[in-house]
Amino acid sequence: MQDLNVTLVQANQAWENKTANLSNYTRLLEGVTTDLILLPEMFQTGFSMNTEALKETFKNSPSIQWLQSLAKSKTTAVYTSLIIEEDDAIYNRGVFVFPDGTIKTYDKRKAFCLAGEDQFFTPGTSETIVDYLGWKFQLQICYDLRFPEIVRNRILPNQQTAYDAILYIANWPSKRSSHWNTLLNARAIENQCYVLAVNRVGIDQKNHHYNGDSQLISPLGEELKLTNGKETIKTIVLKGAVLKNVREKLPFLKDQ
Repeated sequence: MQDLNVTLVQANQAWENKTANLSNYTRLLEGVTTDLILLPEMFQTGFSMNTEALKETFKNSPSIQWLQSLAKSKTTAVYTSLIIEEDDAIYNRGVFVFPDGTIKTYDKRKAFCLAGEDQFFTPGTSETIVDYLGWKFQLQICYDLRFPEIVRNRILPNQQTAYDAILYIANWPSKRSSHWNTLLNARAIENQCYVLAVNRVGIDQKNHHYNGDSQLISPLGEELKLTNGKETIKTIVLKGAVLKNVREKLPFLKDQ
């Protein structure tokens, strides 16, 4: 398992303004060389329930085409989510875009009822684990974080671990940042994996404040955080040897 460079993009998001958001990501990512880029949830609109105006079809999505162009130009993978309509249903759909343009999808399974997400979006029904450059990534979106049962790591019949890292992309308000930090740390420790989490900053149209708290957490719960409250990006390294050493010395997943 090779070391992997991952770039966390802790961005402000212009409310329901796709053009402005795409332009901002282009600015932030100028000159970046990496293996994987994480952008916040609903990356080009913010966390809006205005699905009729903002939805795109999966097969003909300008925003997905933009992500594919970004992945190709930088020879990197990208993970984020957006509002997608498919088969008369609306999804908060995670898209993991490979450098060659291939896409793996994950539909957010836990709707955030406090914001009315359950009234506009159809929840997903299954997990998505992506194989990329020797790493296995469990895809997650924001509110999913509160439900540890849907990401429980395990030893497969071939004696391999189901996944190596969880990717969280979010619009998580600062008034519950202590929950965000505590739960992310727990997911890393209990699943003996890396956790990479990207959250937005700024204030949205509903006056919700976002502090960021984007971070990498090691399998032992050691944290590396981005600067709170500021738009910034950071490239960090996932170390395969660290993960292997933790699982060999502390084989807790085998005790399930």
